[in-house]
Amino acid sequence: MVTEACKKNHITVNGQVAKPSKEVFPTDRITFRKDQITQIITVLDIPESRVGAKLVDIYRKNETPAEAYAHLELLKLSKEHYRKAGTGRPTKKDRRDIDDYGDEIYDEEKTDL
Repeated sequence: MVTEACKKNHITVNGQVAKPSKEVFPTDRITFRKDQITQIITVLDIPESRVGAKLVDIYRKNETPAEAYAHLELLKLSKEHYRKAGTGRPTKKDRRDIDDYGDEIYDEEKTDL
Protein backbone atom coordinates (compact mmCIF):
# COMPACT_ATOMS: atom_id res chain seq x y z
CA MET A 1 0.00 0.00 0.00
CA VAL A 2 2.80 2.43 0.88
CA THR A 3 4.76 1.38 -2.20
CA GLU A 4 1.80 2.32 -4.39
CA ALA A 5 1.49 5.69 -2.63
CA CYS A 6 5.20 6.34 -3.26
CA LYS A 7 4.85 5.44 -6.93
CA LYS A 8 1.96 7.92 -7.22
CA ASN A 9 4.11 10.67 -5.61
CA HIS A 10 1.83 10.96 -2.57
CA ILE A 11 4.63 10.69 0.02
CA THR A 12 7.38 13.24 0.58
CA VAL A 13 10.45 13.05 2.80
CA ASN A 14 11.89 16.44 3.77
CA GLY A 15 9.87 18.10 0.99
CA GLN A 16 11.10 15.79 -1.79
CA VAL A 17 9.00 13.09 -3.42
CA ALA A 18 10.03 9.70 -2.04
CA LYS A 19 10.59 6.49 -3.96
CA PRO A 20 9.74 3.15 -2.28
CA SER A 21 13.44 2.41 -1.68
CA LYS A 22 14.14 5.77 0.02
CA GLU A 23 16.02 5.38 3.30
CA VAL A 24 14.91 7.54 6.18
CA PHE A 25 17.08 8.82 8.98
CA PRO A 26 16.38 10.38 12.37
CA THR A 27 14.96 13.94 12.13
CA ASP A 28 13.45 13.28 8.66
CA ARG A 29 9.93 14.69 8.13
CA ILE A 30 7.56 12.39 6.26
CA THR A 31 4.41 13.97 4.81
CA PHE A 32 1.50 12.01 3.37
CA ARG A 33 -2.25 12.33 2.96
CA LYS A 34 -4.58 9.93 4.76
CA ASP A 35 -8.34 10.28 5.40
CA GLN A 36 -8.38 13.81 3.92
CA ILE A 37 -5.69 14.95 6.39
CA THR A 38 -2.12 15.79 5.50
CA GLN A 39 -0.17 13.85 8.12
CA ILE A 40 3.30 15.03 9.21
CA ILE A 41 5.53 12.47 10.93
CA THR A 42 9.04 13.09 12.26
CA VAL A 43 11.39 10.12 12.56
CA LEU A 44 12.96 10.09 16.03
CA ASP A 45 15.06 6.96 15.73
CA ILE A 46 15.44 3.84 13.61
CA PRO A 47 14.90 0.48 15.36
CA GLU A 48 17.61 -2.15 14.98
CA SER A 49 15.07 -4.79 13.99
CA ARG A 50 11.36 -5.03 13.29
CA VAL A 51 9.06 -3.98 16.13
CA GLY A 52 5.39 -4.50 16.87
CA ALA A 53 2.74 -1.91 16.06
CA LYS A 54 2.44 -0.86 19.72
CA LEU A 55 6.11 0.14 19.84
CA VAL A 56 6.16 2.23 16.66
CA ASP A 57 5.23 5.42 18.55
CA ILE A 58 8.60 5.27 20.35
CA TYR A 59 10.36 5.88 17.05
CA ARG A 60 8.15 8.59 15.55
CA LYS A 61 6.45 11.85 16.49
CA ASN A 62 3.15 12.92 14.99
CA GLU A 63 3.30 16.64 14.21
CA THR A 64 -0.03 16.88 12.41
CA PRO A 65 -1.79 20.08 13.55
CA ALA A 66 -4.85 19.64 15.77
CA GLU A 67 -6.85 21.84 13.38
CA ALA A 68 -6.59 19.11 10.74
CA TYR A 69 -8.33 16.61 13.03
CA ALA A 70 -10.97 19.20 13.93
CA HIS A 71 -11.55 19.80 10.21
CA LEU A 72 -12.03 16.04 9.71
CA GLU A 73 -14.68 15.99 12.46
CA LEU A 74 -16.49 18.87 10.77
CA LEU A 75 -16.44 16.97 7.48
CA LYS A 76 -17.97 13.92 9.15
CA LEU A 77 -20.68 16.04 10.76
CA SER A 78 -21.48 17.82 7.51
CA LYS A 79 -21.85 14.51 5.67
CA GLU A 80 -24.16 13.25 8.41
CA HIS A 81 -26.23 16.42 8.20
CA TYR A 82 -26.50 16.13 4.44
CA ARG A 83 -27.90 12.61 4.57
CA LYS A 84 -28.58 10.68 7.74
CA ALA A 85 -26.95 7.30 8.06
CA GLY A 86 -29.23 4.48 7.05
CA THR A 87 -31.24 6.55 4.62
CA GLY A 88 -30.97 6.40 0.88
CA ARG A 89 -31.30 3.34 -1.27
CA PRO A 90 -33.12 0.54 0.53
CA THR A 91 -31.25 -2.68 1.20
CA LYS A 92 -32.20 -5.90 -0.50
CA LYS A 93 -34.09 -7.00 2.61
CA ASP A 94 -35.98 -3.68 2.70
CA ARG A 95 -36.95 -4.07 -0.95
CA ARG A 96 -38.23 -7.59 -0.35
CA ASP A 97 -40.28 -6.35 2.62
CA ILE A 98 -41.74 -3.57 0.48
CA ASP A 99 -42.62 -6.06 -2.27
CA ASP A 100 -44.24 -8.40 0.26
CA TYR A 101 -46.26 -5.52 1.69
CA GLY A 102 -47.49 -4.61 -1.79
CA ASP A 103 -48.46 -8.24 -2.48
CA GLU A 104 -50.47 -8.37 0.79
CA ILE A 105 -52.47 -5.28 -0.20
CA TYR A 106 -53.08 -6.69 -3.70
CA ASP A 107 -54.25 -10.03 -2.22
CA GLU A 108 -56.68 -8.24 0.15
CA GLU A 109 -58.19 -6.24 -2.74
CA LYS A 110 -58.58 -9.40 -4.75
CA THR A 111 -60.53 -11.19 -1.99
CA ASP A 112 -62.86 -8.19 -1.50
CA LEU A 113 -64.15 -8.49 -5.07
